[in-house]
Amino acid sequence: MTDLAIVWFRRDFRLADNPALDHARNHHDRVLPVYIHDPDVLGDWAPGAASRWWLHHALADLQDRLNDRGAPLILRAGAAGEQLAKLVDETGAAAVYWNRLYEPAIVERDKKIKAALKGRGLEVESFRAALLFEPWELLHGDDEYYKVFTPYWKRMQSEWRAVSSRPEPRELDGPASTLDTVSLDSLGLLPDVDWADGLRDRWEVGELAGRRRLDHFIEDGVERYERERDRPDRRGTSSMSPYLHFGHVSPVQVVAALEPSGELPGGKGPLGYVRELAWREFSTLLLFHEPHIPDRALKSKFDGFPWRSPDDYADDLEAWKRGQTGVPIVDAGMRELWHEGWMHNRVRMIVASYLTKNLLIPWQEGAKWFWDTLVDADLGNNTQGWQWTAGCGADAAPYFRVFNPELQADKFDPDAAYIHRWCPELEGLDLKQLKKLDTDDRQRRGYPPMQVDLKASRQRALDAYTAIKG
Repeated sequence: MTDLAIVWFRRDFRLADNPALDHARNHHDRVLPVYIHDPDVLGDWAPGAASRWWLHHALADLQDRLNDRGAPLILRAGAAGEQLAKLVDETGAAAVYWNRLYEPAIVERDKKIKAALKGRGLEVESFRAALLFEPWELLHGDDEYYKVFTPYWKRMQSEWRAVSSRPEPRELDGPASTLDTVSLDSLGLLPDVDWADGLRDRWEVGELAGRRRLDHFIEDGVERYERERDRPDRRGTSSMSPYLHFGHVSPVQVVAALEPSGELPGGKGPLGYVRELAWREFSTLLLFHEPHIPDRALKSKFDGFPWRSPDDYADDLEAWKRGQTGVPIVDAGMRELWHEGWMHNRVRMIVASYLTKNLLIPWQEGAKWFWDTLVDADLGNNTQGWQWTAGCGADAAPYFRVFNPELQADKFDPDAAYIHRWCPELEGLDLKQLKKLDTDDRQRRGYPPMQVDLKASRQRALDAYTAIKG
């Protein structure tokens, strides 16, 4: 009987540098690629609307690329363990392989699936594909995980091992018989009302698109990265985050593109970019070791923080979501998020600081909105980013750090180009004029009044943080 292995695709939508796929085709006669739509496993953190839009197109791209190589992608929906068991019964598969994910609920589910399949006598193995180092690899001497990023980054550099990227297969032998598969449209990933024009204009989804974006960044961007990464008025970042999150490109491929030897790259730009990959891995590490942090602060003293009540902040929260706060750089960021499913990282910090500190709205509200609207929504990164800004996470910003959005605009959008792009009603005004806008000027331009006084709301936040400091 022909030996067949099931390759379970999850969030590793690529053929190149895919360890599970590579192992299957090198050790078995035939390969059955499968994707199982099982969002219920993540509970409240099932993919948001923007992520589902991306997922639809990622699966379409993977379908095309696998079809071209002779191994069609089988789509199933339901509990992953049950669907894999059915596929084993239908095919007589000898092995099941997948690449690891690190969300707590997925880790627990995968352990159960692995045990059940091994109990049936199958070969079952999972692989590291989304990270450079596993969350359990870089630990203190006392086997404690790092809670501060800088020593973690130093340790990563000291433990660096040269990486090499696996080439993509040119041909795959799929199953000998036809198997049932549901249609991609039946998964219901696209919105009922099409609001995704901005996403389509901004993003090209897929493995080759991710490689092209990476190549473009390396050719025209990485050397300026350290100088321009904080400038939302310029294309100073790589915009690789959704491609990394959905596994169109692996971190190993990124490092190999930056430094073909696979060693740690030199130069401020390339090394600075790898440092951002390390921050992504640090966020995954925190999520892995502290599975409660998507919902609760890592620092327990923040359980008693005097946030405003939902009834009190409901209108302010909706204005923040819509980009109607009256603070130009905050509104620009929120409108960019809604239109493109993405926001510049510097602006993410600005809008998060404004929500949590100037408005005293719980960070969880912001995290949920980002989760629904970001195409790169990643549970580790999203959680760590919000807790860092709110001051309640590992390696967090000090409680007294309240980003002044006007000063942030002065420094990082000095010509107001970013503001003008997303707030066209303010066109023609420089930053000095924007700061002096009175109520009548705002009304004439159709721009909202400021929700809060920045200085007074900053002091209110400091008083609240001081109350729990001890």
